Amino acid sequence: MANTKDSYHIITMDTKESSIPSLPMKEIPGDYGVPFFGAIKDRYDFHYNQGADEFFRSRMKKYDSTVFRTNAPPGPFNARNSKVIVLVDAVSYPILFDNSQVDKENYFEGTFMSSPSFNGGYKVCGFLGTSDPKHTTLKGLFLSTLTRLHDKFIPIFTTSITSMFTSLEKELSEKGTSYFNPISDNLSFEFLFRLFCEGKNPIDTSVGPNGPKIVDKWVFLQLAPLISLGLKFVPNFLEDLVLHTFPLPYFLVKRDHQKLYNAFYNSMKDILDEAEKLGVKRDEACHNFVFLAGFNSYGGLKVFFPSLIKWIGTSGPSLHARLVKEIRIAIKEAGGVTLSAIDKMPLVKSVVYETLRMDPPVPFQTVKARKNIIITNHESSFLIKKDELIFGYQPLATKDSKVFKNAEEFNPDRFVGYGEKLLKYVYWSNGKEIDNPSVNDKQCPGKDLIVLMGRLLVVEFFMRYDTFEIEFGKLLLGSKVTFKSLTKATS
Repeated sequence: MANTKDSYHIITMDTKESSIPSLPMKEIPGDYGVPFFGAIKDRYDFHYNQGADEFFRSRMKKYDSTVFRTNAPPGPFNARNSKVIVLVDAVSYPILFDNSQVDKENYFEGTFMSSPSFNGGYKVCGFLGTSDPKHTTLKGLFLSTLTRLHDKFIPIFTTSITSMFTSLEKELSEKGTSYFNPISDNLSFEFLFRLFCEGKNPIDTSVGPNGPKIVDKWVFLQLAPLISLGLKFVPNFLEDLVLHTFPLPYFLVKRDHQKLYNAFYNSMKDILDEAEKLGVKRDEACHNFVFLAGFNSYGGLKVFFPSLIKWIGTSGPSLHARLVKEIRIAIKEAGGVTLSAIDKMPLVKSVVYETLRMDPPVPFQTVKARKNIIITNHESSFLIKKDELIFGYQPLATKDSKVFKNAEEFNPDRFVGYGEKLLKYVYWSNGKEIDNPSVNDKQCPGKDLIVLMGRLLVVEFFMRYDTFEIEFGKLLLGSKVTFKSLTKATS
């Protein structure tokens, strides 16, 4: 049953008024410890002593504040500055998206920037500030390309997902279980490559069947400062020295990355032609699209799709039955899988948004204050001074119990009906879900595409199956999901 108005805590504050101290001023609590060593200590807490979630929760409890000071990983020597002001509530968080007050240049996912060598020597759009004319040009190219390809989203996804179900059923019949993550990765990579590369199958290019593995390696080497492998036979100090202290070199993936680049470059003539008309060199445009498709989109889907299946799977047969009913009625009335049919599936949409709320694919956001800023949380106002770093930990901000009832629980109906008003507190796309990306912001250009892909995955799944059973665990990035059973559709 869909939630009613009384099920929610609704916050009416407009975060654009955050510069007006409507609440009592309070000094930002917290500290950075002894120079250099304080950052190392906090890094060890983050990776080894507490883990990311407890690292931020414990400090929130210690300082009795959702705004506090600490060191953010990776610290020395990957990041020049580890001293940040952390935001972990839904009200203060949107200051991270206000480009008139904050600057995101050189900050994509943390307090550090990976070497431009990973992107052909170019500073790609993700690392550019919104005031840079090249940002306007490149993001405009992304947005116009996605608009032009809009009609291809469903046909290409339908083509790509067929092999996923074949692999899933085959492995389940042969082994009794099926590990979903690599199958999901293949789906994501094939869809994105076909979309940007004029329908070509990546297997027929220089990457062959190894596209997902190449992207995994390429992304890992750039995100290593934020990752812990959790290997029991490797001492913490040794892993910390190798992964978190110095940038990992590009040459470790250079050969494979060149294959990836060549596959895109030789298969996306129309997009590169359009880039040239805008004054962007073909190789620079190609590196930007590799980053958009590989790092931004594939990297996000690598977390999102298994998480989506995890939450639906653990919700059990009752939710499955409701999804089956909603999906099959809408598809039958529309005569097939269409955008209009999908728009008539409020439960499917809510499940996708709730997954993105529970497990945002990009947990960290970092910006630098352009000027002195006054921000507010639920209780107080705080002064952030010019050039200070602001660091958002989204998995706590989107589980704010003063905004969401039973915030730590997965509620498939949360965004149905009146609950749609809460979408302004869903921030997974580096912006509010109710906002649309533009050339003037840092919101994910593929925001609507990723949401559509999530809804399509659910639709295609329950067109074929009535219910399923899974087991899940944790991976370096996201959840590990294994299918234990599948019940094929009976109606």
